[in-house]
Amino acid sequence: MTETLKIWPVQSSKDQKQFLSLPWQIYRGDENWIPPIRSHQREMVNFKPHPFYQDAEIQTFLAARGNKVVGRIAALVNHAHNRQFDEQRGFFGFFECEDDQEAATGLFEAAAKWLADKGMDAMRGPVNPSLNYECGLLIDGFDRPPTFMMTYNRPYYPALVESFGLAKVEDLYAYDVELSMLDNLDPKLKFVVEEVARRFEVETRPLSRKNFMSDVRLFLDIYNKSLVNTWGYVPLSEAEIDHQSKQLRMLVTPEMTSIASIKGKPIGACFGLLDYNPLIKKIDGKLFPFGWLRLLLGRRHLKRARLLSTNVLPEYQRWGLGVVTIYRILPDALKFGLTEGELSWVLESNQLSRASIERGGAQITKTYRLYDRDLADFK
Repeated sequence: MTETLKIWPVQSSKDQKQFLSLPWQIYRGDENWIPPIRSHQREMVNFKPHPFYQDAEIQTFLAARGNKVVGRIAALVNHAHNRQFDEQRGFFGFFECEDDQEAATGLFEAAAKWLADKGMDAMRGPVNPSLNYECGLLIDGFDRPPTFMMTYNRPYYPALVESFGLAKVEDLYAYDVELSMLDNLDPKLKFVVEEVARRFEVETRPLSRKNFMSDVRLFLDIYNKSLVNTWGYVPLSEAEIDHQSKQLRMLVTPEMTSIASIKGKPIGACFGLLDYNPLIKKIDGKLFPFGWLRLLLGRRHLKRARLLSTNVLPEYQRWGLGVVTIYRILPDALKFGLTEGELSWVLESNQLSRASIERGGAQITKTYRLYDRDLADFK
């Protein structure tokens, strides 16, 4: 590289604009890239207030050669995570970079130094900005676009990350499934679903349009309670739950949801979203002035969905109630006209969920990775 590398913290409105616009430069000509929703991205990096940052800190950085910005990164301190796990761990996220190892290393060093100055002992990522949002670096499955709210990156990114000394800590899997295949489930699995539903007298229903907000909050409450022992998980705050509920109102289709109850008590919830990415690509990430209308009008033509999460309260786990909760969605999804779906993401270490999914015939099509590095060298 002939031009001098410069790395600096984002401070001005010009810096913010360069930070947000960089992906359009990095992925120019990449047919599989999906632009972020621009207004949402501003919130996620705290250029516009977001409730996650009521209990977290962020510093964004840019890298440039001459007058050309070639990379970006965010360093994050998630105080809720460190209280939950009794550690001093920082995070990195929103990483984008040209195929320029010097620039990538410089960005990681800037993030690591900022985190070390904040008293952090280690760094993990990428998270944008936590495991409750988009996270993970794509390491396998570059042949097709990501589904809604999943990450995507150029194939050279893993080398940039690993050359800095970041090492794998956990993989996340995305499973693909043809919905028609689920209509012909393994008879043994279908028997298990029906038997568990009968034995526990499980009742399932979709989210209610009439009581939509209270049902979304119910799902998020089950989500929080069910994941207390999950690797890396930190509960959503009340402010985040409120914010997420409002954002999801426009996007949710009840056909892709399920709430399971036993004797009137909600014990499980399954939540899926249509894969809006083809529509987001058409509007280039711009919701305003008319992008949101194209999303609403176009969703009836979408054929793919993403199952984000299936959660069962801890005391009801290991009884097959998660599969019962999911099973309710299948007839509605087929009636809606969906033909394929993605179950994502699933932790590599979550053997119980993986076994159930793979027994149903789903195949891993994408792998995402989270990395760790000690920060002793930056103290």
